Amino acid sequence: MRDDDFRPRLGKVRADGQKMVKSFRNRVLQAAGLAGGLHKRGGRFQGSRIGRGAGIGHVLAGRDRWTGWRTRRVVVKARLVKLAGRNLKGAQLHLRYIQRDGVTREGQPGQLYDAQADRADGKAFLERSNGDRHQFRFIVAAEDATQYEDLKEFTRRLMRQMEQDLGTKLDWVAVDHFNTGHPHSHVILRGRDDRGEDMVIAREYIAKGLRERAQEIVTLDLGPRTDIEIEDRLRQEVGQERFTSLDRGLLREAGDGRMVSIGLSQDGDHARFQQSLKAGRLQMLKRLGLAEETQPGIWRLSSSLEVTLRRMGERGDIVKTMHRAMTEKGIGHAAGDYAIYDPTDPQAKPVVGLVLRLGLSDEINDRHFMVIDGIDGRSHYVEIGKLDRQEAMAEDNIVAVAARPIGPSQADRTIAEIAAAHEGRYSADLHRQHDPSARPAFIASHIRRLEAVRRATGTVVRDADGIWAIAIDHLDKAAAYEAGRAKDSPVEVKVLSSLPLEKLTGIEAETWLDHSLVNADPAGIRDAGFGKSVQKALQQRRQWLIAQGLAEEQAGQVVYRAGLLNVLRRQELARVAGQLSQELGLAYVEASRGERVEGIYRRSVMLASGRMAVIAKTREFTLVPWRPVMERQLGKFVAGVLHGDQINWSIGRSRGPAIG
Repeated sequence: MRDDDFRPRLGKVRADGQKMVKSFRNRVLQAAGLAGGLHKRGGRFQGSRIGRGAGIGHVLAGRDRWTGWRTRRVVVKARLVKLAGRNLKGAQLHLRYIQRDGVTREGQPGQLYDAQADRADGKAFLERSNGDRHQFRFIVAAEDATQYEDLKEFTRRLMRQMEQDLGTKLDWVAVDHFNTGHPHSHVILRGRDDRGEDMVIAREYIAKGLRERAQEIVTLDLGPRTDIEIEDRLRQEVGQERFTSLDRGLLREAGDGRMVSIGLSQDGDHARFQQSLKAGRLQMLKRLGLAEETQPGIWRLSSSLEVTLRRMGERGDIVKTMHRAMTEKGIGHAAGDYAIYDPTDPQAKPVVGLVLRLGLSDEINDRHFMVIDGIDGRSHYVEIGKLDRQEAMAEDNIVAVAARPIGPSQADRTIAEIAAAHEGRYSADLHRQHDPSARPAFIASHIRRLEAVRRATGTVVRDADGIWAIAIDHLDKAAAYEAGRAKDSPVEVKVLSSLPLEKLTGIEAETWLDHSLVNADPAGIRDAGFGKSVQKALQQRRQWLIAQGLAEEQAGQVVYRAGLLNVLRRQELARVAGQLSQELGLAYVEASRGERVEGIYRRSVMLASGRMAVIAKTREFTLVPWRPVMERQLGKFVAGVLHGDQINWSIGRSRGPAIG
């Protein structure tokens, strides 16, 4: 043993070293906790001080709220998006969307910029981001942003300040939007620091610190808020049907007892002004049923005050969006004809109508909405959730919207039934034994279902022999999987027509009008709004069919030719196929039901009856129903079997996983 090798033992002579170490460590942890170093809330470690900017974030978040009374207000929304193990398709779509048409003051597409240039290369930014574990997305909206002629310099100063706070250079791009009443900037920040390592930003800095920095810059640029500005904004809040700063102050004063007092009139203009604001707001809350005066000057606030007011504010914003969309299209509706579609309502009926607006309801989380002029004569707001395939629908499309089914599918029940009879195992061979009449494509759809559940939840396991281990609670897991999908996309949207209604009345093709006529399904069509236009179009389409010999009047009723829809579909296919044949220099071959189709997926074409995929071989091509998932296979070899208006695809020349 060397003389300089020793082990220190903390504590007094002859004391138990292990106990002293624990005691010393506990005292350090206790002191750190008292100093706010571990940031414990409710006795539980939150991790809010981990990452870059933890110290400055804590300082900025701790500023006294009264010192910021005159500070210009800025709203900052932040989201961390995981990229590791995935492609950059989502990031690419987000970049494309924030640069969409109509977001500038002049109605032009948004322009991407960065720290150095007013025109940044989005493709190069995505290439640099390839391999990043995550990225940060921010929306920065200053309350007084309308006073800025250009937001670029403000955003650059904010990001330079962020670099100083985090101690690293930042790689970011941004786009400014002026298409709403509140101009704002979208900032996308790579999740890598200047050393190429994963960048972790302290939660407190993201939640509060960045907002404080933005408010500092705006206040420095425009000056502190004046008494007149503050008083004007507070007066506006008195009658608003949304959660306001006045309500926040009332709840703070009321505490758990939910009681507030107007108090006696005090000396000073400011005190009297505050008293009048409180009294006016309480009267407004009384009219809304959210407050009651128990005795003169003493009020009880409703326990649901904040939740109700926030919901009312959201509804008010939705109605404004709907009204704006109707006004831009020159369509008028009475106030009572606005409806918000609730997919969780079991009584909710599908909505059919014309898409007036397709936009973002939550820009930071990429959640979309539709405003639909329905055939029922009402204007509908529909939250459609995440939309990864914007090309599948657009404004002026005619669509049908229905709630996404939640719960196990019939395929899940079949899988569980087969597994229960075979000791928790499922495979294609076991399925054939269970149901000898099942076709290969039908069995393949069950395999695809298991693959989807496995990728999303990891709750089912497949071995190398293609045998699946199915748990006893498989149906519960399948239901949980569907519930998760419903959060991302609460509704299913089917595009009925991408053509204007007036073009459908005399087109030689299968249309959704024909389906309504053949099925005698005019229910729900009101003689108002889009419903009135549909009634007129149905009458014109009926007369066109009679003129073409595809229908005739008998005893006051219209009788349609047998197989009418199939006849119209084949006529359109023949016409479009002839045009494509000249364009491609290939012969057209019609695909038959049950036939195997294979070739290179060349492109898609939009027909009145729906979108079709062009599958080409060396000397010929065919047209089959298109699916959004096919866009990933553009220019690749695909193969599948046609079943009615659907086709089950497989990737590559060899047998492989179907793509549905």
